[in-house]
Amino acid sequence: MTLINENFLKLSESYLFTEIARKVNAYKEENPKADIISLGIGDVTQPLAPAVIEALHKAVNEMATAASFRGYGPERGYDFLRDAIVENDFRAHGIDIVADEVFVGDGAKSDTGNFQELLGKDVVIALTDPVYPVYMDANRMAGRTALVKLPCTAENDFVPELPGEHVDVVYLCYPNNPTGTTLTRGQLAQWVDYALEQDAIILYDAAYEAYIQRRDVPHSIYEIPGARECAVEFRSYSKTAGFTGIRCGYTVVPKDLKLPLGALWSRRQATKFNGASYLSQRAAEAVYTAEGRAQVRATVAYYMENARLMRERLTSMGFKVYGGIDAPYLWMQTPAGMTSWECFDWMLRSAHVVCTPGVGFGCCGEGYVRLTAFGTRENTERALRQMANQL
Repeated sequence: MTLINENFLKLSESYLFTEIARKVNAYKEENPKADIISLGIGDVTQPLAPAVIEALHKAVNEMATAASFRGYGPERGYDFLRDAIVENDFRAHGIDIVADEVFVGDGAKSDTGNFQELLGKDVVIALTDPVYPVYMDANRMAGRTALVKLPCTAENDFVPELPGEHVDVVYLCYPNNPTGTTLTRGQLAQWVDYALEQDAIILYDAAYEAYIQRRDVPHSIYEIPGARECAVEFRSYSKTAGFTGIRCGYTVVPKDLKLPLGALWSRRQATKFNGASYLSQRAAEAVYTAEGRAQVRATVAYYMENARLMRERLTSMGFKVYGGIDAPYLWMQTPAGMTSWECFDWMLRSAHVVCTPGVGFGCCGEGYVRLTAFGTRENTERALRQMANQL
């Protein structure tokens, strides 16, 4: 008899965003004339930067001749991209990272989900609540049951408190998905100090660092003294440069860690991953050119203007809204008495706007919905008008 991994049976029936898509599609079938605007799933809408398109065309042309054709690339990533990452994302900001500590992958979702494979089954994992579902589900798939929840609520300004018990691994995502909130440099330093004291590892998801506006919010955990000894950082070009369909990101595993995680991650990637494509890595390299930086900044500013409009107008409608200042997500409290899914249904059926139910990110997300600023300006403004008309 063929056996299956019973840990998968302990997961919810479907991934959160799969369930949202199912509900939206069902409503569309019932109401084919409904004009649905999605502010739920965090997918980008603006085209790739011209510098990125130019790099992609050039890379495609290289693949057309034997002299410049590329087959399998290095699992860790091509040197041209790793060097660009080190110089632009770290050394330019006074952070000491070397290319051998950078591992190029196909996005932060994959790397944050897969990195837990390096950890023992019995490690104690700390997760914020609400939390990006991948962190939770990946550890459940591995059979881990020692999961400590760190509540993030309006009462504590969505800043998780240090665990009252020993944990081995802490997942932190800042700017935060889903709440759109951030940690100051001092608040993040408390976590680094805790990890050093407890011999714990911080898995730090910085996928949205490009959206940070305020000076006291760190772009990298390595801005904090001691972080090289206790933290692994994940980055992505998906939301920074619109690579959701291109797929490219990277993970930094410092050599100063007390555990040999860099060597283990390299071994894991060599066995299970053939590297991000040459095309996507040339595209990512173009993000660091003078033209690419300016074009990407303009796209980020476009989305953050959406966030500003959403925050201001939702607040004027009487909603309590968090986030949207240093992140492209807004965390909106549901109208009095509504659960997250009830608010989802109300917004879909009355305003024809799709949001993400907060409870899908954890128990502390109940009573909230997440909205994304990644829509077009036209759709964002239209969605806000349709919501206002239903109040």
